[in-house]
Amino acid sequence: MDTLNGAGLGARRNEDIALDLMKFVAGTAGVGRPAAPSTGFSGTAAAKPEEHVNQLLDLYSRCLKAVEGQSAQKEAAQ
Repeated sequence: MDTLNGAGLGARRNEDIALDLMKFVAGTAGVGRPAAPSTGFSGTAAAKPEEHVNQLLDLYSRCLKAVEGQSAQKEAAQ
């Protein structure tokens, strides 16, 4: 059991790195947040929570592919 606990101390999984990257990008770009209310006319309706979830899941999959080194060209070839 000690070997299992100490096995991953120095390395992080790609999923964990992608999650941290997603948090950073989402926080910086405001992905998955509702639009801030403003005065005047608004051209778009507020997004539903399901749309926010889909945006975050899409962002996570893109971050995971970036961490794993996959590019759009590799995906197109498959």
